[in-house]
Amino acid sequence: MTVDQEVILEREQATSPEPVSTATVVAYTVVGLILFGWFLFGWLVLQQGFIDSVGEALGTAFGLLLVVAIIGSVRRSRR
Repeated sequence: MTVDQEVILEREQATSPEPVSTATVVAYTVVGLILFGWFLFGWLVLQQGFIDSVGEALGTAFGLLLVVAIIGSVRRSRR
């Protein structure tokens, strides 16, 4: 093994991500199902159109991702 390979291995080990907890996977699954239900509600019940329902569900998803990113960065900065 060369010096370059050792440096690369050390970087990979130092920056390896933490494993995702089961609670996080369950929470993401529940949120995904709620967003899909929100899409179906807008499309089939409110009859607002397919594209409008997709846009509304995606906008909500991006908003939730923004909240998760902000909370994650605040939590990481406290460590």
